[in-house]
Amino acid sequence: MKVILLQDVKKVGKKGETVTVSDGYGANFLIPRGLAKLSTEQTQRQLARDNAAEAARQKELKKEAEAVAERLEHIEVKFRSKVGKDGRMFGSISPKEIAEGLKKQWDIDIDKRKFIDKYPVNALGYARLKIELYKGSEGTVIGTVVVHIEEE
Repeated sequence: MKVILLQDVKKVGKKGETVTVSDGYGANFLIPRGLAKLSTEQTQRQLARDNAAEAARQKELKKEAEAVAERLEHIEVKFRSKVGKDGRMFGSISPKEIAEGLKKQWDIDIDKRKFIDKYPVNALGYARLKIELYKGSEGTVIGTVVVHIEEE
């Protein structure tokens, strides 16, 4: 029996693939649970349309990520921090705070988990952090944000 997988199924295949499974497994397990549907000419055409729509969506997401990466090249996020007698900073600035600073200062919404450099910034001056803005079949888009920490 040929079926089109609607979700990833362990040891069978990934979403969108057309696979051959035993009749009982397909009819009694995959199809009733909504994990797959029977492969017909109509469902193959629908799968092709869905794949084309997904490819177009991925291309659009990559284009948006490239625009954000270009915008990040020309900005810096500023923070003020207290400093001790020896000139060292109290505490640190985490990726979460940097993401919030980007949203507040520049209206750029980036998830804190997208930061490649996950270490907190704990020194005065400038730091450059890399952000993975897009990852997919079209490639990867990585942007760099400049963080400026000055004495309070």
